[in-house]
Amino acid sequence: MTKLLFLLFLVSHLVFAQTAEPVASKVYKWSDAQIIKRPKGEARSILEGTTPHFKLFKVHATTVNPKSRMRDSEYTQENEELLIIKEGILTVTVEGKTKELKPGGIALIMSGDKRSVVNNTDTPVTYYVFQLNSVAPLDIERGKTAGGSLLLNWDETEFKGHDKGGRRNFFDRPTSMSKRFEMHVTTLTGNWMSHPAHRHPAAEILMLVNSQEGEADSQAKEIIDGVWHDSKVGDIIFLNSNVPHGLQNTSKGSCTYFAFQFE
Repeated sequence: MTKLLFLLFLVSHLVFAQTAEPVASKVYKWSDAQIIKRPKGEARSILEGTTPHFKLFKVHATTVNPKSRMRDSEYTQENEELLIIKEGILTVTVEGKTKELKPGGIALIMSGDKRSVVNNTDTPVTYYVFQLNSVAPLDIERGKTAGGSLLLNWDETEFKGHDKGGRRNFFDRPTSMSKRFEMHVTTLTGNWMSHPAHRHPAAEILMLVNSQEGEADSQAKEIIDGVWHDSKVGDIIFLNSNVPHGLQNTSKGSCTYFAFQFE
């Protein structure tokens, strides 16, 4: 049975590698995501494909009903995962360590670690799931040496102000799937661009969020390869390797967004 499951796993990966399309650099709108109803909640498929560094790069959002869980038990998988809480409080357990993650909280879960998620509250909880499977060989020991899986809430990060607003550093470390995975949150307080249009070898993700300090909804424009695109809270901006890009705050107040890169 184990050999059969392994063969099926290999076949599924080969089929995906042959059929998957590269992820396009663009804004993936929350409002455009198809909603799939589930017995204990719902799912939104946002993007899925390949990048120069990942044979699988997938983003979806899950909403779990009150007092529910999508899976009945702990599970493991080859894919590395990043969870970001959008709304509500999610209880996450990884390798026996449990934490309640609030809006803006994250779970960085190394490949092969046992995990479970449950909504223990009386209201729905919604969170993003980023699934990553690298072209380069999996290196579980590298991820463990760098600190292993990470559970971190928004208020456990320090806000460092600067002339355009401020920044919160979440992590910057090797993982089981990347030589370097860096993630932070930027806040722009005026009609600023974060940087002049620029490019870099690492692919990048931007995601506008509601600040946990009670600011109005973030809105921004992202220039991608010379074309401007509107973006609102919940949207995912994917920027492939070496694609020229830059973000400008178009909110009435400040604009807050997650930004992360992979190497």
